Amino acid sequence: MANSAKKAAQWHEKAAEQGHTLAQQSMGIKCALGSGVKKCMAQAARWYRKAAEQGLADAQHSLGRAFETACGVAHDDMQAVHWFRKAAE
Repeated sequence: MANSAKKAAQWHEKAAEQGHTLAQQSMGIKCALGSGVKKCMAQAARWYRKAAEQGLADAQHSLGRAFETACGVAHDDMQAVHWFRKAAE
């Protein structure tokens, strides 16, 4: 099972690097959970930001939560509100 999770992460990362927003969000989740990749909240936030900046509402919400809870980024209520608002729009 661990090998299949690693293989899935490799394919998601390839798509994410090519700008696929759902793959970027997926990579954020994989990094946050350590699913097929090393757990790293900073990497999770980086992937969420890439997808959020392209308009993916789920990623905007995830990035807002990261700023709200200081997971992978510095705590910043203003950024949290900004991304939550974007997600809601």
